[in-house]
Amino acid sequence: MEASVPLFFAAMVGFSHAFEADHLVAVSNIVTKRDKLLLAVKDGIYWGLGHTSTIFLIGLLIIVGKATFLNGYFSYFEAGVGVMLVLLGVYRLRQYRIKRRQSEELFDDKHQHHLAYGVGFIHGLAGSGAMILLVMSEIQSTFNSMIYLLIFGVGSVLGMLVAAGIFSLPFSRKISDNQQFQLALVVLSSLLCIGYGTFVVYENIYL
Repeated sequence: MEASVPLFFAAMVGFSHAFEADHLVAVSNIVTKRDKLLLAVKDGIYWGLGHTSTIFLIGLLIIVGKATFLNGYFSYFEAGVGVMLVLLGVYRLRQYRIKRRQSEELFDDKHQHHLAYGVGFIHGLAGSGAMILLVMSEIQSTFNSMIYLLIFGVGSVLGMLVAAGIFSLPFSRKISDNQQFQLALVVLSSLLCIGYGTFVVYENIYL
């Protein structure tokens, strides 16, 4: 890979990886609680950091630690991501219902991004096996393999930053104040999370 695909190309791969369906479903759900673009973008950054943390950690275990026993568990990791998506959708619907009952605002403008980091961390389990095995098959140097994974992570951070910013636009007070439209998007994004998560679990456990 060193000759045909330079290491810096990993950033482009990571950037495009952020736009996979399960990632977009999750981040679109997370940013529905933001009414400020900056907070949503920070969610995207934290998601990317969590995602990178997991892939780099698994990369250390497999590439450096030779923990090949993990290879047989990646389908279960994927299923775990599906469960996480279902729980994320249910959590957002419940949060929305509580706020409606208490007549509180739809949005949460607290500067807390632990949810985004946690979702990204779990999301790193999905696809990490294929990515690491690809790197191992194409890059012989352990050092270069880990550098590739780090650059890939930087690309995924940038990609999710962009995705989070785009999905948050309908919720920005500077762009739209249509509460009914925003509430409909909250419900839609939550149902998509639940539906897609259920499909991922079924695909990895029963197929």
